[in-house]
Amino acid sequence: MAGNSQAPFHILLVEDEPVIRELVRSMLSDGTVEVVCAATGLEGLKLAKSQTFHLILMDVVLPQLDGISVCRILKGDPVTAGVPLYMLTAKAKRSDMESATQAGADGYIHKPFRGAELMALVERLREARPKLP
Repeated sequence: MAGNSQAPFHILLVEDEPVIRELVRSMLSDGTVEVVCAATGLEGLKLAKSQTFHLILMDVVLPQLDGISVCRILKGDPVTAGVPLYMLTAKAKRSDMESATQAGADGYIHKPFRGAELMALVERLREARPKLP
């Protein structure tokens, strides 16, 4: 990915399917983007509260704590509320999208997703971050 010379763009990926988790991680990690992965909602919540991320990508259906609940908690916390959070999920009903939006999700990407779509989102958010002096 093209980019500026700032510190890496940090992404938290919360996905319980190992194949998808590795696919997304390898697709986005390039030296200017670092992806930290979690396999459960609870693990994702703990990571989101203990580290600084520029973007959170999260499945809806997760063990221990579902993605909608994690989203609601993170968007209700002043420290993490401003971090863009996109649901990356196979749940495609209108009610699923409405639940995510009501919980505070900034976007909803359906599985199967196109790699170019995900990479464009990351690039757009990365370029929009304030430049360092």
